[in-house]
Amino acid sequence: MITQKEMLAHFLPILEKIGKRYKKKSMVRAKKAQSGQVVITKTSDGSETKNTAESGDWLVENQTSSNEHYLVKAETFKKKYSLVQSLEKGWGCYQPKGETSGMVVSESHLEALGNPNALEFQAPWKDTMIVKPGDMLVVPSEKDEIYRIAKKEFGETYMEV
Repeated sequence: MITQKEMLAHFLPILEKIGKRYKKKSMVRAKKAQSGQVVITKTSDGSETKNTAESGDWLVENQTSSNEHYLVKAETFKKKYSLVQSLEKGWGCYQPKGETSGMVVSESHLEALGNPNALEFQAPWKDTMIVKPGDMLVVPSEKDEIYRIAKKEFGETYMEV
């Protein structure tokens, strides 16, 4: 499996050349996660990754056809989302803020790392994540991590800036 560091080292220069800037176009639902809560992120093409909540993490639900769920660290959540409306049972409706750089992954990008059809790599939260041709690889403005967003879900939640 390819590490986060290796993924960043390989893809950051490519992203800086061909990547585009994006921002989320839809609001999210979110609430404080329970410490120890296991979240399996599922997209239209299956399970993407798994993460376990730590104290202070937030559970985020994208408004996509697959209602994907994922965890966000407290400090990251505070930087990336602002409350629009409180909802029932601890949920809130949040407006995303900020931008990300992203690129569509091709077979040749993956072939350079050993497999043109799919590549397993270490997600920022240490679990395995898979990326396939047509998916998006994104890097936040801090350029300190890289992760995959499935093609369909990316189209449903992001727009080019």
